[in-house]
Amino acid sequence: MTTPTFAQHISKAEINQLPMRRYEGPIHVIQTPAAAERAVETLSAETLLGFDTETRSAFRVGESYAPSLLQLASAEEVFLFQIEQTGLIPELRELLSDPKTIKSGVAIRRDVKELRDMAEFKPAGFVDLADCAKRSKIKNLGLRALGALFLGFRISKGEQVSNWAKPELTRSQITYAATDAWLGREIYLQMDQRGLELKPAR
Repeated sequence: MTTPTFAQHISKAEINQLPMRRYEGPIHVIQTPAAAERAVETLSAETLLGFDTETRSAFRVGESYAPSLLQLASAEEVFLFQIEQTGLIPELRELLSDPKTIKSGVAIRRDVKELRDMAEFKPAGFVDLADCAKRSKIKNLGLRALGALFLGFRISKGEQVSNWAKPELTRSQITYAATDAWLGREIYLQMDQRGLELKPAR
């Protein structure tokens, strides 16, 4: 049996020395239920999807918002569902409930819970990369740090607290959101290649 090889820690200073990268493939911003249905039809053919959500930041005590964006990355393209406009249509909830389609991301439990608060579904096939890293004694558990450890580059977090509820997203927001989902898929592939245990979240 091959012993898995990977670093178990990377410092912020080391991350900042790495080259910056972002997702550069096709991105589809989905704004209607009909477009969402067509997108899910395409995504349902995949066995592994990168997963993430974006939520408008809350700055006051007691203030909270539902997710504004759901991102799913396939091998070839990324789909950004503007949930306030598309809704969590039945086809999308079915995809999120399909155990045969892996949805991979970092610290995803809250994301899934917030989506279920919007429209109930039974989540299946979700793999939390932070859990996988923790089981392998990796100290860094965030998306940016895991990307640096396993892929050797850093990503921008500049749009993290921007207004994701806007009807029209900026090009910078679109690229940022697509990059996060794409990274979730790429880290999964690298972890799998290096022999880490990738179990669905429970």
